[in-house]
Amino acid sequence: QVQLVESGGGLVQAGGSLRLSCKASGRTFSSYTMGWFRQAPGKEREFVAAINWSGGNTYYADSVKGRFTISRNNAKNTAYLQMNTLKPDDTAVYYCNVHRQSGNEYWGQGTQVTVSS
Repeated sequence: QVQLVESGGGLVQAGGSLRLSCKASGRTFSSYTMGWFRQAPGKEREFVAAINWSGGNTYYADSVKGRFTISRNNAKNTAYLQMNTLKPDDTAVYYCNVHRQSGNEYWGQGTQVTVSS
């Protein structure tokens, strides 16, 4: 139905930066929220950031606020997560999420982010 593909993950030293991208394809529609979640081994999935269709409303987990910035380019059906001042605790698989007003949700396959000390 809707396919989400994340990219941009990798290995980075503490204090470094990465930019994740999430490209949506297949079934397309407007007025959907996009977000990022992450999951470390042995831990529950946690919310990271979200952005509404217009980009006028953004939300961040307390653990990343001030360091991460979420944005989107609707013409490219793509969301981004700029991650600065990365910490070892940021190490996780990062998943892109699309949430429609209808309640339907779609998930990407995830991209690994590893932050070394």
